[in-house]
Amino acid sequence: MDVTPPPERPQPLSRKLLWFVALWLLGTGTVAVFAYILRLWIAPH
Repeated sequence: MDVTPPPERPQPLSRKLLWFVALWLLGTGTVAVFAYILRLWIAPH
């Protein structure tokens, strides 16, 4: 009885690129929202 897990197949390049773009957009969006909130807080109209 073989108990070793099946070898993992590497993810296709398109999946890796999709994850990279999604994480990059999430990080950039978070920084942009934070900067906008700081701008409104520091320099209100």
